[in-house]
Amino acid sequence: MANGGGGGGGGDGGGSSLRMSSNIHANHLSLDASSSSSSSSSSSSSSSSSPSVHEPKMDALIIPVTMEVPCDSRGQRMWWAFLASSMVTFFGGLFIILLWRTLKYLWTVCCHCGGKTKETQKINNGSSQADGTLKPVDEKEEAVAAEVGWMTSVKDWAGVMISAQTLTGRVLVVLVFALSIGALVIYFIDSSNPIESCQNFYKDFTLQIDMAFNVFFLLYFGLRFIAANDKLWFWLEVNSVVDFFTVPPVFVSVYLNRSWLGLRFLRALRLIQFSEILQFLNILKTSNSIKLVNLLSIFISTWLTAAGFIHLVENSGDPWENFQNNQALTYWECVYLLMVTMSTVGYGDVYAKTTLGRLFMVFFILGGLAMFASYVPEIIELIGNRKKYGGSYSAVSGRKHIVVCGHITLESVSNFLKDFLHKDRDDVNVEIVFLHNISPNLELEALFKRHFTQVEFYQGSVLNPHDLARVKIESADACLILANKYCADPDAEDASNIMRVISIKNYHPKIRIITQMLQYHNKAHLLNIPSWNWKEGDDAICLAELKLGFIAQSCLAQGLSTMLANLFSMRSFIKIEEDTWQKYYLEGVSNEMYTEYLSSAFVGLSFPTVCELCFVKLKLLMIAIEYKSANRESRILINPGNHLKIQEGTLGFFIASDAKEVKRAFFYCKACHDDITDPKRIKKCGCKRLIYFEDEQPSTLSPKKKQRNGGMRNSPNSSPKLMRHDPLLIPGNDQIDNMDSNVKKYDSTGMFHWCAPKEIEKVILTRSEAAMTVLSGHVVVCIFGDVSSALIGLRNLVMPLRASNFHYHELKHIVFVGSIEYLKREWETLHNFPKVSILPGTPLSRADLRAVNINLCDMCVILSANQNNIDDTSLQDKECILASLNIKSMQFDDSIGVLQANSQGFTPPGMDRSSPDNSPVHGMLHQPSITTGVNIPIITELAKPGKLPLVSVNQEKNSGTHILMITELVNDTNVQFLDQDDDDDPDTELYLTQPFACGTAFAVSVLDSLMSATYFNDNILTLIRTLVTGGATPELEALIAEENALRGGYSTPQTLANRDRCRVAQLALLDGPFADLGDGGCYGDLFCKALKTYNMLCFGIYRLRDAHLSTPSQCTKRYVITNPPYEFELVPTDLIFCLMQFDHNAGQSRASLSHSSHSSQSSSKKSSSIHSIPSTANRPNRPKSRESRDKQNATRMNRMGQEKKWFTDESDNAYPRNIQIKPMSTHMANQINQYKSTSNLIPPIREVEDEC
Repeated sequence: MANGGGGGGGGDGGGSSLRMSSNIHANHLSLDASSSSSSSSSSSSSSSSSPSVHEPKMDALIIPVTMEVPCDSRGQRMWWAFLASSMVTFFGGLFIILLWRTLKYLWTVCCHCGGKTKETQKINNGSSQADGTLKPVDEKEEAVAAEVGWMTSVKDWAGVMISAQTLTGRVLVVLVFALSIGALVIYFIDSSNPIESCQNFYKDFTLQIDMAFNVFFLLYFGLRFIAANDKLWFWLEVNSVVDFFTVPPVFVSVYLNRSWLGLRFLRALRLIQFSEILQFLNILKTSNSIKLVNLLSIFISTWLTAAGFIHLVENSGDPWENFQNNQALTYWECVYLLMVTMSTVGYGDVYAKTTLGRLFMVFFILGGLAMFASYVPEIIELIGNRKKYGGSYSAVSGRKHIVVCGHITLESVSNFLKDFLHKDRDDVNVEIVFLHNISPNLELEALFKRHFTQVEFYQGSVLNPHDLARVKIESADACLILANKYCADPDAEDASNIMRVISIKNYHPKIRIITQMLQYHNKAHLLNIPSWNWKEGDDAICLAELKLGFIAQSCLAQGLSTMLANLFSMRSFIKIEEDTWQKYYLEGVSNEMYTEYLSSAFVGLSFPTVCELCFVKLKLLMIAIEYKSANRESRILINPGNHLKIQEGTLGFFIASDAKEVKRAFFYCKACHDDITDPKRIKKCGCKRLIYFEDEQPSTLSPKKKQRNGGMRNSPNSSPKLMRHDPLLIPGNDQIDNMDSNVKKYDSTGMFHWCAPKEIEKVILTRSEAAMTVLSGHVVVCIFGDVSSALIGLRNLVMPLRASNFHYHELKHIVFVGSIEYLKREWETLHNFPKVSILPGTPLSRADLRAVNINLCDMCVILSANQNNIDDTSLQDKECILASLNIKSMQFDDSIGVLQANSQGFTPPGMDRSSPDNSPVHGMLHQPSITTGVNIPIITELAKPGKLPLVSVNQEKNSGTHILMITELVNDTNVQFLDQDDDDDPDTELYLTQPFACGTAFAVSVLDSLMSATYFNDNILTLIRTLVTGGATPELEALIAEENALRGGYSTPQTLANRDRCRVAQLALLDGPFADLGDGGCYGDLFCKALKTYNMLCFGIYRLRDAHLSTPSQCTKRYVITNPPYEFELVPTDLIFCLMQFDHNAGQSRASLSHSSHSSQSSSKKSSSIHSIPSTANRPNRPKSRESRDKQNATRMNRMGQEKKWFTDESDNAYPRNIQIKPMSTHMANQINQYKSTSNLIPPIREVEDEC
């Protein structure tokens, strides 16, 4: 008999005896038991003794058999029995279903003819009896109805059992799939055995397991059959076909005591349901993952099923060839054959020999190549598109983490990380988790990798609760939301951030959120979120509010915006050896704002005493404290004065270079450190046990908040108020009687000046009217915008300039120059502020600028509402830059600048002529004839041997370069275009450029640092907002949210007491009580003198850029020096930043500010703000100056004029003060042409207190 085609992959005719025996065992059965036994023994002996064997006879069929297996004595193949069982089951069931449907159809057709008759009979049977009762229904119909109900119940029960909608159904479906995979694994094991072999069911363990599996499959098949609505389609389903060809052969195997591998490979088709099973288990949730698993399961199941068929036909052979052309191939070789056939055309090392195998390969190549070409690329694409950052955050024990979301770009992230992870911060043990729905680009990805120890990125959205769970938002210390400062639609950006806040608070209401907001009016929407809680540390950083607030403060003290921006930004110290202005500027830049609890050694001391001790001994500058009143209400008091005593557990606000230095205020001990001169040696002493004050003092803070910074967040019910609590400052009865309760001059909170709403037409100036108006010491706001521009919120610019801690005559008149269409849209928020005028025009028109006397203004502000509407970032600031350069190129001389006005001169719109404080010329008294000079002198420093430079004035010509300006920029790199004479590198950071250091440029990007500063200490944000907004409080925000406007209020002791708060001013050293220190004195001496004598707290210097040079210079540019050291040398031209107390008596009289600059005796063009200190000397009784007052009140008013009037609206008298302290504006200081000593020294404030 032939050998069956040789062996293996070679396919040659000869082979070893072992290979021949294997092939014979695999494919042949012996004719009789004796021949099979002898052949087996002959084969085994030949394989062990000699390589040559006797080939079996052609008619010999061999089957492996043992004495325990009762096989067929004839050795006949029985594969047809296994296949027949499956075919009979399939076609028999199909025939029965079709027969049932046919009979049912015929029955329906036959019964259709008698349908009417049956219906009539049914009606008759159900007719009413004679007594009116219905006849009972037939018992047979009841049985049919019961039978239908029973069948329906069984069908419903079966449907519930196999559905995945119930827990039982899901368990059953998963179990069936798992057992199917188990049956497939058993097939893989049995595939190493011959295709057909004799086996004893009671001794074959795998057959027993397979039998148990198939019994379960049979029961599940029955459930599916019962639950199926269409039995025919159920019978033709893939899963049903799999059961037909796998379940019956197992029962045949038990009956015949033999096994046939057969079609058991069809169990691989069950893998197609793998994605459904994973969905039932809630593992697959996204469409991409479901699609990927579907493609993989279809590809793998088709591959394994086709390999099983090739394995069957190649190891069996063709039936018409009497199975002689078979070849021994393992199942995994068939898997390899199918893969190389699908991917290529095969390599020829393994191939099909049988006709059935080759025919199958012909069709499989067509379908397999198509499937491989379509499925594999799609699978690779899905795997490649799988989110690289789609994992979940794993919290580290003992380490906090924060979630940062919103506008995630390279710029915003780099700025945030630079400040948050700054080395000056004391041990930042916080991990930063970024969450964004767009994967990072290569640059941003590289930035994350550089900070991989503290930064992680996950792709997702905070609007998706699943993504919030991935980043563990419930255990996060805070969530920070960044805004896109350069978006074209700020309201839409704010709405997006508010939705993020809503989503996060909805998922976890207790999470602390710090979000950036672009528009001030959108902050009100946050108050609508129920879980938004100020006490838990939730904060909204409004960029428009702070940006315009910084600019407004620069109008009062130029350079303050730069100083404050540097204070809350973390920047390292850059040492410069050369004696340049950058050296002193950068020394101040390294200072930041910190908070620390004060040592118990300070308890009972006044604030000025502690402040002086910290500055002189600890080298720390304390500017404010957190004060707890008797009812435990917490307030932040900025330079409260000598009336306040330090309590136990008081939190101080310090300006220092790093957090370690501030610890000195906590560790200071009078007994141990009193004689120490080196502040670095002040450390924790062992003479007593230091107790953290926050543990001693009751607080309303959450525990999470305490461990972060120990500060008190002021809720809307306990907002920070900057007030003095001296009982002497409460108005007396006479003063209360003098209050005009019928006139509203302040808003309802008493924090801002207020007037009745005015129509915009009443404040509009024409160019001719503006030219007739003698404006001086005013603020010109150049605004670019149109009817379609986004509102920038000009109210935030005006509010600080209308703070109630200014007296009415000290308010600078504000003139807006811009499009009237845009200003009409802003006017609704401005109509309650006094001294506001509008000149319709354009800031690029020199005629409009000359009409508003721009060369006489105290400050020119250049803003644009069109900056974010341009895609090219380099062109976003084009309007502001062009306006700035236009003003600087303007020339002014006497012929242009001299303006005249008579005593009845033109009154600008928005000013009330009835009040003597509202003179036609702001800051000037009515005189028969007023002539004011407009030429701005040029300051030149003349070097004299052995002396500091003096200042001379060139009045021949005045250039626009000497007009004080501050320009808002969007793109930091555009700052290089503002100053044509500077040498700034285009790549230089903004804070290192000359315009920013001089306070002439401000960019919103500097506010990015407030996010991290607020996280570490939210009191910093409260302090900054209080300084720059003029006293905005949460109560005021809630009021504006309700009415979108300030509400006027009557003057009461409570509201007037709110006026008593500090403000920032600039003091000149040219004249006055500090003139002696300006000529080479030490800054520390000035600090102590101002603090002790006048309760003024100095915190910086505004110095001429070339003051350090020994050569003459005509440059009037100044730069900011923050917190100079004690020994820092002063020069006469310095302006000192200080926090000065509210002047209660300045409202009783106004100093005359009319000076002729053409007169050689004139010293300067005085600033409109003159702050008086009460004096006990030379204070005559002042008669009434207003004839409108009744003469009956003369006696009382005369008496009131001799007393201090702490809380008044405005004075009734307008006499010059004999003694004045003059915080000069920069414009004023830059126009001094000669030194002039004061005739009277300023009396110390102690005398005033004695007078009280």
